[in-house]
Amino acid sequence: MTRRVVVTGMGGVTALGTDWPGIRARMARGETAVRTMAEWDRYEGINTRLAAPVVDFSVDDRYPRKKTRTMGPVSRMAVYATERALADAGLGDDPVVKSGRTGIAYGSSFGSPAPVIAFAELMTEGRSKTLNATSYIQMMSHTAAVNIGLFFGVTGRIIPTSSACTSGSQGIGYAYEAIKWGKADVMIAGGADELDVTESAVFDTLYATSTRNDRPHTSPRPYDRDRDGLVIGEGACTLILEERERALARGATIHAEVMGFACNSDGNHVTQPQAETMEIALCMALEDAGLSASAIGFVNGHGTATEWGDIAETAATHAVFGERAPIHSLKSYFGHSLGACGAMEAWLGIEMMRDGWFAPTANLEHVDERCAPLDYVMGEPRRLDVEHLMSNNFAFGGINTSLVFRRA
Repeated sequence: MTRRVVVTGMGGVTALGTDWPGIRARMARGETAVRTMAEWDRYEGINTRLAAPVVDFSVDDRYPRKKTRTMGPVSRMAVYATERALADAGLGDDPVVKSGRTGIAYGSSFGSPAPVIAFAELMTEGRSKTLNATSYIQMMSHTAAVNIGLFFGVTGRIIPTSSACTSGSQGIGYAYEAIKWGKADVMIAGGADELDVTESAVFDTLYATSTRNDRPHTSPRPYDRDRDGLVIGEGACTLILEERERALARGATIHAEVMGFACNSDGNHVTQPQAETMEIALCMALEDAGLSASAIGFVNGHGTATEWGDIAETAATHAVFGERAPIHSLKSYFGHSLGACGAMEAWLGIEMMRDGWFAPTANLEHVDERCAPLDYVMGEPRRLDVEHLMSNNFAFGGINTSLVFRRA
């Protein structure tokens, strides 16, 4: 018999703040976190100067040096988001965290890029001035998951998810499955990524970044006919998932229920998304949730503001929902936070569902005629009474994920 899974804790670090009331207020004012990175002028061959950084974040006065020496910025944000989420769940000092029945499913597209320099020096110069015992720990792709486990003394299963833009959503999905099938009672789930010019360079070489460098407030523009590419952001988000009966027995606040999850791959091309397999992923998530498409009241879109990504995603969404389901993209506010986006968008989607208030896609003024006809939320926030929300993410390599949440 399968078990029901609920969300009892949420915490995050975003470029618009670390708490939902503050983030909502800034979004309601139409603010986005995108700015021009003048410090990137030193890099030749990089066209974009836009990014959405987390400003003034530090845990130096919060955590002892002994705890942070294995952490790069991505792990520090992940650990802080997890601390907030555990506190929100009322599990900050609960013995279950160290009992072996709590696990971690957490992802990032990469670790911290800076330590790579130490290994590059070794390879190119035959010696390294900066290589030390923590260099690899900080840069490895599962650094966030490992550092969360070390910091909080977690002894249960660790599921690292390093799958670019689906890292965070895979983390939530695999955590849900671990509890559903009785392998854990509590799971720390989510994703994180730190901003670095190398990440923007990846997309810049593909001509996929926005170059509205003197107009940062106008980009990115998901689904818009005048979009010119994505903007890279950063952040971290952690959800605490828990077996429903356990959560009820201890009187926990339940924010939402995880109803379904699906993940598949295109099996076709590294960077050319396929609407057909995206559609299958959405249908699989609905099947896992035991719901029809008509039950979904809102779709949290991936919406990167890349041409073929937007077109394929909207075609898949239309194939499942037709024109009826409202949709938006939160990347218009935070940029593309890569490994963090799936978890961050799930958190904010749950908050919006609870409030009955959904932000419009920022900068969406004229829907691209090549995008499928959907109910795009644009211009003004939308007041909606939503019981079920779907959150979708799609990544390099043709990896597709879909999560379904029910309002508590």
